[in-house]
Amino acid sequence: MYRMGIDIGGTFTDFCLFNQDTGEVSVHKASSTPQDPSDAIDYGIRDILNRFSLEPESIAYLAHGTTVATNAVIEHKGAKTGLITTRGFKDLLEIARQKRPSLYDLFEDKPIPLIPRFLRLEIEERMNYKGQSIKALDEESVLEALNNLKQQNVESIAVCFLNAYANPEHENRVKRIVESQFENAFVSVSSEVVPEFREYERLSTTCLNAFLGPVIRRYMANFLSKIQQIGVKVKPYITQSNGGIMSVSSACKYPVRTALSGPAAGVMGAIYTSRSAGFDNIITFDMGGTSTDVCLIEKGDPQLSTDRNVAGVPCKIPMIDVNAVGAGGGSVAWIDQGMMLKVGPESAGAQPGPACYGLGGEEPTVTDANVVLGRLNPEKLLEGRMIIDKAKAEKALTDRLCDRSSLDLVSAALGILKVVVSNMVRAVRVVSVERGYNPKDFTLVAYGGAGPLHAVEVARELEIKTVMVPTAPGILCAMGLLATDIKSDYVKTIMAPGTPEAAVTIDKEFKQIRSDAIEWLVSEGIPTDRQSISWSLDMRYSRQNYELTIPIGTGISSITPELIQEAVEGFHKSHQVAYGYSNRDAQIIVVNCRARSTGLVSKPKLPLVESGINCVSGETCRDVYFRDSTPVSTPVMKRREIGPGFKAQGPLILEQMDSTVVVPPGDRIEADKFGNLVIHLKEV
Repeated sequence: MYRMGIDIGGTFTDFCLFNQDTGEVSVHKASSTPQDPSDAIDYGIRDILNRFSLEPESIAYLAHGTTVATNAVIEHKGAKTGLITTRGFKDLLEIARQKRPSLYDLFEDKPIPLIPRFLRLEIEERMNYKGQSIKALDEESVLEALNNLKQQNVESIAVCFLNAYANPEHENRVKRIVESQFENAFVSVSSEVVPEFREYERLSTTCLNAFLGPVIRRYMANFLSKIQQIGVKVKPYITQSNGGIMSVSSACKYPVRTALSGPAAGVMGAIYTSRSAGFDNIITFDMGGTSTDVCLIEKGDPQLSTDRNVAGVPCKIPMIDVNAVGAGGGSVAWIDQGMMLKVGPESAGAQPGPACYGLGGEEPTVTDANVVLGRLNPEKLLEGRMIIDKAKAEKALTDRLCDRSSLDLVSAALGILKVVVSNMVRAVRVVSVERGYNPKDFTLVAYGGAGPLHAVEVARELEIKTVMVPTAPGILCAMGLLATDIKSDYVKTIMAPGTPEAAVTIDKEFKQIRSDAIEWLVSEGIPTDRQSISWSLDMRYSRQNYELTIPIGTGISSITPELIQEAVEGFHKSHQVAYGYSNRDAQIIVVNCRARSTGLVSKPKLPLVESGINCVSGETCRDVYFRDSTPVSTPVMKRREIGPGFKAQGPLILEQMDSTVVVPPGDRIEADKFGNLVIHLKEV
C-alpha cells in the first residue's frame, strides 16, 4: 500500500509517493494549472499510477496542500459576500487599526475591503464585555438585511457582533435564521471561526472565512470528483496553516485555516527530516518558483502566530510563523528608473515561465540567471523531462537588462543572484534577529526546487555555519504532508489576573474547551491512545497591547495554582527574549486559554541509503560562475549515485530530479546514512 502527499506551488505541483511495505520514497512533478489547480493533481496522479503500474486502490492515504485560498485573496476572486454586524460597526473593516504601511505616501491607495460597504448591513443588538445582553436582538432587522442581501445575489454571509466571543447567543440565533431563510448561502459566524476578543481582527477573519467559503467548497468538490474518477477510494486530508491536517469537510467549513497550507507543510517536512540528521534548531529555507518562505524552529517546535496577514488581510487564527518574500526561481529581474537592478516581486509563474523553459517567456528570471551562470543544467531539468534553452535565457538577460544598462551578460546574471539573495537574507532576519535569535545558532535547511541553489550564499551572509539539504528537497512540502498529524485549535478569552488565586476562574473556561477538543478527536475517529491535547496561555503585562503565548503542557486535566506560577515564570523569560527585558513586579493578565488537539498518524520512516559513491567521481565538468566573472571548472554528479559517508570539497554541483545542489569553492559537503547532505561553510 502507498501513501501520497501532494503540494500545489506557483510553478509546479509536487507529489511524494511512499511505499509502506518497502519504505521507498518516490517523487514526481507536474506543471501547475492555475485555471483549476485540481487539473494538475488529476494529471499527476494518473502519471504516477502509470509510471509505477499501480492500481488506484493501492493509495491508502492522501494528503493535499493547496494555495487556492491564498490566491483567491491575492486576486480578490472570492465569493460575493455580505456582512451582518452590530449597528455602528460596519465601517470597522476600513477603519481597522489606523496603521498606515506608508505613512508619508499621500498617494497610496487604501486596501480594497473584501466586502464592499453597500453589502455591510447593521442590525440592533448588543452584548457587553461580560457577555450580558444589554440590547435584545431585533429579528425583524435580521430578516430585512437578509432580503437585501438576497437581492444583491450574495453567495456568502459573515456574521460578527460586538463581544460575541463572550456570549454567542445572538450570533447563533442569526445563523439559524440565515440557514432557514437563505439555505444555499455559506454562513461564517465569528464565535465559531475565532471566538476571542479584538473586534477588528475577529471581524476581518470572519469575513475572510466567508469570502473563501464558496470558492473552497467548489474547489474541494472538483478535487474529490477527480480523485474518485481516478478510482482512489481513500478520503483525503487537507493541510492547515497550523501545520496539521484536517478533513475535507472541516476545510469547507473553515477555509480560512488553509490560508498558508503549502508553506506549513514544508515546515513540517523540514522538521521531520532534520531530526534524522540530528538538527533540532533550524531555520527553514523554502525557495520555489514564486516565493521564498522561511521559518525559525527552536528545539523541534515551529513558532506559531495568531497575528498574521494573508495578502494584507488580518487573519487571527493559529499559523506557523512563516515569513514569505517574493523571491523565487521565476522572479523577474528588471531595471528601474534609477538604473538599479531589481528582482521581483513579479513572477513568470508556471505560464509562460522563465525564458529558458521555451514556453513563451521573454522576461529574465532567477532561473535564467542560474542557467547562464552554469549553476543549472543548460540542456535539461527534471531528469530530461524538461528541455532547457540556454540561448533564450541569454537573450532575455541581454534584451531586458544588458541593453538597458552597462552590465554585460555574466555581470547581469551575477547581479540577479546577489539581489535575490539579499532579499532572502532580509526575510530570514525577520524571523531570527528581529525575534531575539542569532542565526549563527541555527542550521539552514534548504528545500524547494531553488532552495539548494542559493542556500549556501544566504547562509554565508547570515554567518550560519551549516546548511542541510534533505534527500528530496524539491518535494519536501509534499513529503511534509505525510509527516504531520491531524490537528485542531481552540481558544477562549478569559481576561483573568495571572495569579494562583485565579486558577479556579481559568479552570472553568479550560474545562469547556477541553470538552470541545475531546469531542472533535472522537468525531474524527482518533483512537484514545493516539489522542493528545496541548495547552497554552496568552499572557501580557497589564496595559500592554499584545500577548505572548506560553505553553503549559499536555495531558492536563485541570488548571492548578502551580501551573499558573509556572506559566508566569515562562512568560517573564519569553518576554526577556522577545523584547529584551522583563518586569517581575508588574501585574500579569491571562488573556486567552488555548488548546491544540492532535490525532497522531503513522509516519513514514526515512529509508537508509545502503550504497553509492563516497567521493567525487570522474563525472563531466562544466564552467560555472560563482563570485566573479571568472568561470570555474566544476564537477557535476547525479545525487542519486552518492552513498552514505560521501565527502567532498567544493566546487561541486549535484543534480537530481527535483532540485540542484550548488557547493561553492572551499565549502565542504558530506552525506549521512539517510542521504541528507550537510554543507559546512568555509570562513564563517
